[in-house]
Amino acid sequence: MTSSMPLEGIRVIDMTEALAGPYCAMMLGDMGADVIKVERTGSGDQARKWGPPFLESESAYYMSTNRNKRCITVDIKDPDDLARLHKLLETADVFITNNPRLDSLKRYKLDPDYLRSINPKLIFSALSGYGHTGPKANRGGYDLIAQGETGLMAITGGPEDGPMRFPTPISDITGGLYSTIGILNALYARDKKAGGSGSGQFLDVALVDSEMTWLANLGGSYLNAGQKPKKMGNQHPTITPYQPVRAKDKDIIIAVGTQAVWGRFYKILDLDEALVASRFATNEQRNEHRDELIALIEEVLMTQNADHWIDQFVAHQIPAGPINLPDEILEDEHTLARGMVIEMDHPLVGTVRNIGNPINLSETPVTYRKHPPMLGEHNDEIDEEIGWQ
Repeated sequence: MTSSMPLEGIRVIDMTEALAGPYCAMMLGDMGADVIKVERTGSGDQARKWGPPFLESESAYYMSTNRNKRCITVDIKDPDDLARLHKLLETADVFITNNPRLDSLKRYKLDPDYLRSINPKLIFSALSGYGHTGPKANRGGYDLIAQGETGLMAITGGPEDGPMRFPTPISDITGGLYSTIGILNALYARDKKAGGSGSGQFLDVALVDSEMTWLANLGGSYLNAGQKPKKMGNQHPTITPYQPVRAKDKDIIIAVGTQAVWGRFYKILDLDEALVASRFATNEQRNEHRDELIALIEEVLMTQNADHWIDQFVAHQIPAGPINLPDEILEDEHTLARGMVIEMDHPLVGTVRNIGNPINLSETPVTYRKHPPMLGEHNDEIDEEIGWQ
């Protein structure tokens, strides 16, 4: 019988900390992989102390990125402990590290060349700030550095604002997701060879590269037309109206992305047909007269509360929605119905709530099997599995 977990039987050794690497490993764990988190003896992952808030001795930060893992502790400076780690790596399919310098791993024979010599099928995934090639290779890097380096901070916020950080570690999450994609690609390439004879490979993902992909259409406008991105606040650079607008009681989002949607939108607001035809008929005209159009829209919207307009727009297939606070979306009935808030039993704190995995597969859904592990919780269990005494 085929397993309902597509990565069941795949062993991942997660020797990372903070967010990007643990997030990648958690995604693989959600898909059924046996993820073993390797932490420093005594202190563990630095994120365990990133708080408050804390749940007993564990930080909420750590709890959010480490479900579906087992944990062992290793002192790589101890020869016996290092030999134990090498024995574990001989059983692995994937090794994930976020050490910025691969040469420092050579001292402990944890570099790609050595590990793949003892385990040719191993996929070695290196996740770092700048990657392992290029003039900035091997520099240390955190999420905030990547946000600044890639130009995103310079164009986030309104025209009068200074550089602005996205409030959550978007570079880490993006780097973790690209690493997940790369690992799945490497597993498929390895295992599609006849008789499973394929070998592993080296995967190099950088936070800066990953964050740069968020430039997307703005980057394309510069590369192909020389148009430099600028701060526009909540406005879209090429679509109008596509932004927050003020209703009677609060702001709402409207996203009039096509000409057909515009035709329905302006009729609901009963805008003057002659004025629309002369100044707002096309998206190009609406961009040109953006300020005038937004003022007209808000004059109408201010006559009713936000819920009234959202109901009207949704009923006429016009994309619109509220501007929620994080607590509102985490308690929203749609969020809960989609399974995006999960609960797991935890031996120390009782119940841990996490944001769920958004990947919804009909035949091989993600699963939530293991609570975020306590430091060294599975030392004896894993030692027994690999025959280490």
